Amino acid sequence: MMQLPLTGKTALVAGATRGAGRGIALELGAAGATVYVTGRSTRAQRSEYNRPETIEETAELVTQAGGRGIAVPTDHLEPAQVQALVARIEREAGRLHVLVNDIWGGEQLAQWNTPVWEHSLANGLRMLRLALDTHLITSHYALPLLLREPGGLVVEMTDGTAEYNAAHYRLSVYYDLVKNAVTRMGWALARELAPHGATAVSLTPGWMRSEMMLDHFGVTEANWRDGAAKEPHFVISETPRFVGRAVAALAADANRSRWNGQSLSSGQLAQVYGFTDVDGSRPDCWRYLREVEEPGRPADATGYR
Repeated sequence: MMQLPLTGKTALVAGATRGAGRGIALELGAAGATVYVTGRSTRAQRSEYNRPETIEETAELVTQAGGRGIAVPTDHLEPAQVQALVARIEREAGRLHVLVNDIWGGEQLAQWNTPVWEHSLANGLRMLRLALDTHLITSHYALPLLLREPGGLVVEMTDGTAEYNAAHYRLSVYYDLVKNAVTRMGWALARELAPHGATAVSLTPGWMRSEMMLDHFGVTEANWRDGAAKEPHFVISETPRFVGRAVAALAADANRSRWNGQSLSSGQLAQVYGFTDVDGSRPDCWRYLREVEEPGRPADATGYR
């Protein structure tokens, strides 16, 4: 049997309960990796999201895909919990090859198109803590293990490329700040990691059909195109596994250091590595937004997926 490209590799996907984190964990598993998945929603208790997805389910999906999934309940705002998580990975695996910082948790906190003086201060500051402090705490404890041998990969998950976000207000000062800061974090980490032979990038999916997004449009993955009746540009959307395949491709690329410090997208990397979404298409969301939605053209993904 042909060996999978990430056989023998260990990854930590921080924030893997649902959405991009789950898609990334699943695709790393499909490539043969052992994947530690973390989050606050377990079969025993839910986070404030109060949603049904759990990290145990994510771990099971990783194993079903061909890897080994290990669920570790972790609140990444609690340094002691993150320290214990990394100590467990070191004890059980001895090394860490891939770190994906996908912790977010702010969907229910953002007030869209609301000026900062009217936005809930408590919710805004909570969003900053959930989206930034968690990444810094995780990197603080995980990077020494990742740097134990050269070749490690760190992926900072965000929303929007650096180019797109530089020219577009993201509908909330707090949200705008968070997503740009995470991109900058990937850039800054690249400078600190490069002398040790490791690579850091920031990565964004396109319009992602997460569990919450499907619920918002009242559709399932099976009939997702019906969501275009509510929002025609939904035709450019992609599954969480698409960005998962982007991470798996980066992790399997022996020349991944060429991307060090860059802001990347799932659609961009699909063109380079040749992977597709589960339906065989290659959605290029950020180009579509610039060339179709913004000029007010009719929704049509022809040539963009």
